[in-house]
Amino acid sequence: MSDFNNNFWNWWVIVITVGGILFCVLLLWMQSRARNTKGQVTGHVWDENLEEYNNPMPNWWRWLFYLTIVFSIGYLALYPGLGTYAGKKEWTSAGQYQEEQVAAEAQFKAAYGPLLAQSIEVVATDEKAHDVGERMFLNYCAQCHASDARGAKGFPNLTDTDWLWGGSPDQIKETITKGRHAVMPPFAHLGPQKIKDVAYYVRSLSGVVNPNVPEADRGKAVFNSAGCTACHGAEGKGNIGLAPNLTDKVWLYGSSDATLIETISKGRTNSMPAFGEFLGEDKVHLLAAYVYGLSLRNAAEAGK
Repeated sequence: MSDFNNNFWNWWVIVITVGGILFCVLLLWMQSRARNTKGQVTGHVWDENLEEYNNPMPNWWRWLFYLTIVFSIGYLALYPGLGTYAGKKEWTSAGQYQEEQVAAEAQFKAAYGPLLAQSIEVVATDEKAHDVGERMFLNYCAQCHASDARGAKGFPNLTDTDWLWGGSPDQIKETITKGRHAVMPPFAHLGPQKIKDVAYYVRSLSGVVNPNVPEADRGKAVFNSAGCTACHGAEGKGNIGLAPNLTDKVWLYGSSDATLIETISKGRTNSMPAFGEFLGEDKVHLLAAYVYGLSLRNAAEAGK
């Protein structure tokens, strides 16, 4: 009701609501005053023998209707419903939501308090914390990173050891709390041939194609002169928080020739929203431990 920007709408709602109740009262009163027509027919006949009788409403039905009117008056006295009038209880859906949030947070801390006091490294090895983090991940993160956390095109795999913004506990926690925003500018000005050569060179860095061919040599020259080294480094190994490593076999958008040509020509923009305010510090702590633990488990399995 606070959205009203003119007092007219406040009175409009009041008049409509009260008028509807009064109309129902008037209708019931008129029915109770109507003459007894029980047994009379209206003259409507179907199938020769089926007649419509003009019987009045039964008293039990009218009294139930009166009770609903009394209930509505009591409800409107206690709760919002008459324009900007907040009701005696001054209830709001936002207020109820806040109360439920406070109760849920208290329950959460009571259940997982000991885990919240431990470091992310320690929590990451706790099976109970892993189960809690997995449920939160499925609720808040799986839509982009997939239920198994292995990501999809444009959404990084969180189970490997390749990190665009750093894989330390503090860096993961910062990523979840503040979100991330990455931009690669377009290089369409290079022209189709140079873009194709650069794409070939980038693919050769990770061994996808043969590096000992003229296309790779031409692409390397363009890579160095066009400013790619400013972000990706002279060897293409990237920089944490600035540009990805181009020498491994981890590809956020794909390693095909067509995909790399598109990336170089049009650039890329990618964002991860911030979850700090939404989840709160405690849930971020457990979620960061879960994500950190995924990488640890993957590294441990790879070392077997």
